[in-house]
Amino acid sequence: MKQASGALLSAIRLDRTSRRSLSVQLYMALRDIILSGGLRPGEKLPATRILAREAGVSRTTAIDAVDRLVAEGMAESRVGAGTYITDTLEARVAAGDAPSGQPAEPQPRLSDALSLDAPDYARRTWLPHEARAFITALPALDAFPMAHWARLSARHLRGGRGMVMGYGQPKGFAPLRQAIATHLGALKGIRCSPEQVFVTSGAQQAFSIIGKLFLTPGDRVWMENPGASGARNALLSEGADLVPVDVDSDGLVVADGLAKSPSFRLAFVTPSHQQPLGHVMSLHRRFELLQAAADARALVIEDDYDGEFHHDGTPQPALCSTDTGGRVLYVGTFSKTLFPSLRLGYVVVPERMVDVFDRVFQSWASGPSTATQAIVADFMDEGHFATHIRLMRRLYKARHDALMDAGRSLPDSLRLQETSSGFHTLGDLEDGRDEQAVVDEAGAKGVILAPLSRYCMRPIPRAGLVFGFGSATPEDIARGIETIRDLPSLR
Repeated sequence: MKQASGALLSAIRLDRTSRRSLSVQLYMALRDIILSGGLRPGEKLPATRILAREAGVSRTTAIDAVDRLVAEGMAESRVGAGTYITDTLEARVAAGDAPSGQPAEPQPRLSDALSLDAPDYARRTWLPHEARAFITALPALDAFPMAHWARLSARHLRGGRGMVMGYGQPKGFAPLRQAIATHLGALKGIRCSPEQVFVTSGAQQAFSIIGKLFLTPGDRVWMENPGASGARNALLSEGADLVPVDVDSDGLVVADGLAKSPSFRLAFVTPSHQQPLGHVMSLHRRFELLQAAADARALVIEDDYDGEFHHDGTPQPALCSTDTGGRVLYVGTFSKTLFPSLRLGYVVVPERMVDVFDRVFQSWASGPSTATQAIVADFMDEGHFATHIRLMRRLYKARHDALMDAGRSLPDSLRLQETSSGFHTLGDLEDGRDEQAVVDEAGAKGVILAPLSRYCMRPIPRAGLVFGFGSATPEDIARGIETIRDLPSLR
């Protein structure tokens, strides 16, 4: 037994600087040895006095660690005989090992709706938090009014604990829902009551909830192609059968959707600033889509991810504002207007659907922290949000113009498009240039580009690169274009 106890204790290391107690550390070390097969069922543990001496702890500490093993069922104490490893672990094999001649344990089976090998799943690239050229989807964090935000945060974190630490209202903090409804009425022409607004943990949760509510696995969903990969993945996970629908300068081509699938359950669109092509859906196409949805008894998801940031002229009203049949579910997010780590979004639903959404949110859907919602509500009510939006419009206009100016020096094989909203634009590749070759060469030099093909469910007869300019200063933009200009793949 001494030999066995020596082998056992040689693997134990206790950290006396850790905030975790020595008895817990010793228990966890013993447990890991048992689970990894270092001690087998029926073997005897060393006496607690030996364990204490060789681990350099008090006998009380050793007794406490062994008692935890007994309480957990990994060991059993026999009066007058000592403590033994129980046979409940007899079937356990060492982690990562399989008995000789037997195959390794297979991966758990995924649901039919969620197969990570499905070709329609887009592999999304993690976006760095540091500002650089030409990262997409990252707003100008350097221009965010942190002082106002910190003041409002301190106010609420010093307030009543019930609001800060409790569960909160299921559909969202009432003042925030009121602020969102007011904002949408003034900016987007959407007439809605606070009762129609449901706060979510980002737009992705909104898409998933919509899919859970309205999709039966196998239901057909029109998706813009190219289009938003995050929404695509969320709907796929709810069992959607996605139909890639062409996009032109007027937006989603309704005739193409009807030709491919006249019967559909949902249609997903980004009408204010098509992701990623940047087109604004024409009024004619909007009415055409709403009519197709009415004929199919379908619903439309309107994703307005950056519609607040129009640069020139008057923006088109939201699709939701022209919907008289109660068929549009409007999804918004604060990831672009404020900052991504808030994980704060919302969905505005037709009046006839409020009850069913209420039941869902009261049953299982949980949103962001109430304190965060309260801070955003005050940020909006006190006018900081509107001021921030106006400032960001001017800033993104300046950065867009800096990109266009610098882009004039690019070779003819890459031509940048102007855009009137948002903070990304497309560069078309000519002469059959390889998107991925350009992306890889630019990435090696510290410039981030996204290939247009990343947004496509099915190949399209067009090659391009998506340029984000929201988080990059004019100086960053100029240096980035200078780097791209000299890439061998563009010569």
